[in-house]
Amino acid sequence: MALIRCCFEPPELPEFFDSFVQKCTDPSCGIRLACHGPFNQMTSPPVSQSMGIASNDDTDKSMDDWPGRSGGAMFTYRCIHVCLPNPSNRCAFPYALLGCCGCCSALRPRYKRLVDNIFPVNPEDGLVKSNMEKLTFYSLSSPDKLDRIGEYLYQKATKDINRKRYKLAEIAMEAMDLLLQACHAQTTLNLFVESFLRMVQKLLEDSNPNLKIMATNSFVKFANINEDTPSYHRRYDFFISKFSSMCHSDAASMRDSLRLAGIKGLQGVIRKTVSDDLVENIWAAEHMEKIVPSLLFNMQFCVNVMFVKKNLLASGDLTPVEDATNVTPPVLAEEVLRELVGRASFGHIRSVLKPLLTHLDRHELWVPNTFAIHTFRIVMISIQPQYSYTVVETLMQHLDNNFKSSPKTRTSLAVVLSKIIAIAAGESVGPSALDIINNLLTHLRTSVSATSEITPEESQYQEALINALGEFANHHPDYQKIEIMLFIMNTVPDLSKKSKGDQMLQNILLKSLLKVGTQYSTVSFEKAFPASFLQPLLKMARAPHDPTRMVVMQILQALLDRHQNEQVLSSVSVKSYPALSQEPPSRSDIIFTHKYGADIMHALIDSMALSDRVDALSSSFNTAALLIVEMSCNETVQEFLLFILGIQQVANTADTLGIVHKCSLHAISIGLLVLISRVSGINNLLEYAQKIVDARREEATHYLPPLLEPKKMSGKNLNLSLPHLAIDKLALGECLQNAGMDAQRLNTGAPYALNQTDHPGHRHSWVESVSNQLTQRNSSADLTVYNGDGDSVSSSPGVCKKLLAPEFNFDAMKRALAEPTEAIKREQRERQMQIVRTFREGEFDDLIRRTEPKHDLIQNRLNELFNSLAVERQITQSDTKAASLQASNEKPIYETNFPELFYY
Repeated sequence: MALIRCCFEPPELPEFFDSFVQKCTDPSCGIRLACHGPFNQMTSPPVSQSMGIASNDDTDKSMDDWPGRSGGAMFTYRCIHVCLPNPSNRCAFPYALLGCCGCCSALRPRYKRLVDNIFPVNPEDGLVKSNMEKLTFYSLSSPDKLDRIGEYLYQKATKDINRKRYKLAEIAMEAMDLLLQACHAQTTLNLFVESFLRMVQKLLEDSNPNLKIMATNSFVKFANINEDTPSYHRRYDFFISKFSSMCHSDAASMRDSLRLAGIKGLQGVIRKTVSDDLVENIWAAEHMEKIVPSLLFNMQFCVNVMFVKKNLLASGDLTPVEDATNVTPPVLAEEVLRELVGRASFGHIRSVLKPLLTHLDRHELWVPNTFAIHTFRIVMISIQPQYSYTVVETLMQHLDNNFKSSPKTRTSLAVVLSKIIAIAAGESVGPSALDIINNLLTHLRTSVSATSEITPEESQYQEALINALGEFANHHPDYQKIEIMLFIMNTVPDLSKKSKGDQMLQNILLKSLLKVGTQYSTVSFEKAFPASFLQPLLKMARAPHDPTRMVVMQILQALLDRHQNEQVLSSVSVKSYPALSQEPPSRSDIIFTHKYGADIMHALIDSMALSDRVDALSSSFNTAALLIVEMSCNETVQEFLLFILGIQQVANTADTLGIVHKCSLHAISIGLLVLISRVSGINNLLEYAQKIVDARREEATHYLPPLLEPKKMSGKNLNLSLPHLAIDKLALGECLQNAGMDAQRLNTGAPYALNQTDHPGHRHSWVESVSNQLTQRNSSADLTVYNGDGDSVSSSPGVCKKLLAPEFNFDAMKRALAEPTEAIKREQRERQMQIVRTFREGEFDDLIRRTEPKHDLIQNRLNELFNSLAVERQITQSDTKAASLQASNEKPIYETNFPELFYY
């Protein structure tokens, strides 16, 4: 009997017996001996009746058949455990007594007994739910025992894993999960969590994939619990490494399950660590270099599958119902990446982007760039809006680092940049926007200067950068677009640099400016063309390089075309333009025309005279036509007619132009005349233009559109001595007068000519304006100060200046300021016709005599005025005598007579 340990149950026993008494948990134990009655009267049951595996719950049931059960005693002895190496052999019972490894369960602590009772005899039966409820109740009642329960479960699971009894290990893990969910509000949960994480780690270290998946699911449940008390010593570096390796699993049977579990585990780590600053820093480089590539590895497969499914759907081999599958590793990886980027702060976003770019570089995923575009769009959509420009800056820095890469790689990088830059544009304001623009322009300049000749691949790279610039500017408000265009214009090389590289750079930068200009919606020309932007743009319109001038014309067209007429007016024609869209210009547009219209038209004439290429001339015609359509009205029609006459004058007088070039200018002038007569609605002007068109069709078709190709017309003799087919200035004035419009500006003004300097649009004061009128009597000054009356009516033949009434009372001034009556208007028109007839039919000597200035009266009055001013100046000034003597020796300026009105 010494070899048999009797298990008796006293009222209470200390727990120190646990140090030398252990219970056998081996389910292979074959014999359980149970006894009732006095110890000295106990008889053993037959071995055949106690064979098999039985739990403690079956003890009383198996005692019913034992002999001696009816005997009484002061206390009973519940059971004796006997382990048999071979339970089927009845003769082995003595050997079983010698190998007994039983223990006294009554001497064990209560939490251990409760833990032992949750394990079934048959592991396939799973967790004993009723006993698990008892253990849960005990844990809630005695939270100080949670750490011991967790440690004991970990020890049992470790033994089961070492002995390959995976079912029991799974039961232990399940019990851990239930206890964690039930007791997560306890303050002592941290000690239990340590055992929990050790068990999860133990299961992950095993090679059994089911244990790995189960451990991952348990960790995810733990990650979703919000702990009230922080943990200062918990580390997750093992879990990050293990979950990342599971994301790359290549097991044949359970590959997707393991990858899905690994992604879920990484998601759990992210959720557990990002919100708690006291735990491990998840944003460290060693962690991000494992997490981000693992997610991208699975997402890369997603993009390929997506395109395969799209092709199958298009071909009809895959129905949409078949495509609606469950969550896959690629889809979950994309979701985790969104969550990771969304939780990143300003200081941590670069920690995510660096391994992302490294992964794309190492696996050569830039060409083709489908996956790169897909990934960066996810990043831009998921990131916090105020940090989105950081992604653009990081991608630009990566583009800087790859300046020696192949053009295809750089082009793909630029395309990715153009796809995502629009998302960041909405949050980029002020210096950040201009900084991005400057970086893009720097890449363009570097691309142009790096190669002597632009290859097709390098050209694609430049186009990608320009598209990125346009996309970035498109999502900015209009006032920032103007600032961006002005910023780009200031970076264009000066026209004095005529090298091939500078011309290429001019062309590239102007193309980028055009890309921004096409995104701008013009409402007011005054805002679209500030003086600081218009003047350098008009200077570039005179560039000797044809492609540069054509890009400038396209920029002007994009900003002038408010009613989408650019395609209608793309070629020189004398047709009726039925599809033309027009709207009367506003007052601000008319003021803009008075202020800058002359500068624009001078630049257009200079541009037309520089080249005889058909495309260059058509581009200039398109710009001029849009200018006429958008700004034509009764107040500006005379200036546009002078502009047309200026084009014709250049064709007649410029000796440097070829014959074909002159014919093209004549065709442009008649085309613009037909256009302005239609948009202004002046029927007399339209009839006159149609007469010229009909006459040219009969005698000189080379004076009509379409434009002539210089190469095709090199051997042909074209007659240019056809003055009767030219546009007559006086006839145009008569057309306007017959239509009831004022034609004085047209009759007295000079047509626009070549090589005219642009006048600054900003006038600082009225004094400066008056000085410009006195010293520069060009068309721009006349247009600015023109008021409908003559500059000097008294100098006109047969017409006297109107004198005011002698009495200057209120009624007289009211009559002077009142609108003229119809009779007065009719009288004024008759006077104007008389002036025209006088100048047209009168003798030249008579005209000279009539217009000869009368100096005597004016000069005397001026002498009196200047003398009085000189006396006053002498009284107020305290000059020295030497200075006064020197002043007296000089000839006074008022003694100089005014120049003659006519020179001959």
